[in-house]
Amino acid sequence: MAQLFEYDELISRLTEEALAKPNPIIIIDGRAGSGKTTFASQLQNKLFLEGDSAPRVIHMDDLYPGWDGLKDGVSYLQRLVLNPLITKGSSSWQEYNWETNQRDIWREFSFGTPLIIEGCGSLNSYTASITPLTVWFDVPEEIRKLRTLERDGDKFIQYWDIWAAQELDFIALEKSPELASFILR
Repeated sequence: MAQLFEYDELISRLTEEALAKPNPIIIIDGRAGSGKTTFASQLQNKLFLEGDSAPRVIHMDDLYPGWDGLKDGVSYLQRLVLNPLITKGSSSWQEYNWETNQRDIWREFSFGTPLIIEGCGSLNSYTASITPLTVWFDVPEEIRKLRTLERDGDKFIQYWDIWAAQELDFIALEKSPELASFILR
């Protein structure tokens, strides 16, 4: 059963647990506009202050191949980032460029610092099987939509319904909230 936490309390708890593990992977998921990216950045800063070096953050937005690519982005994360990382201790992948609609910049990661993965679809049966540090953001739609408008203006809102349908399908398939060790409301 997932534990419910307040914001600052959860950052402290995740920091404590991540620093107690040799190669921690932290998964932060929730629907669009729930605050995952901001939380991941604050957690990264807290882990850096408490640890030896800055943790790496992977944003699922850099893995999705466009507005209809949630499942493909999740598959890409598993195949090119996590599987090699688990088996070899390092991985490399290309980020998706939303302007050119293609993968371009190569990224690498090797164990040695914590890894934070944030974004819709990051919490699934596979990721829950490789790390106990899984978070689900439970935020009402009206708050999420308002945050998205404030953050992105009209850039994302035209895709809101398309993206929301993918999120709902993915959550129904994976039961992501039920896989979380921690829930932030």
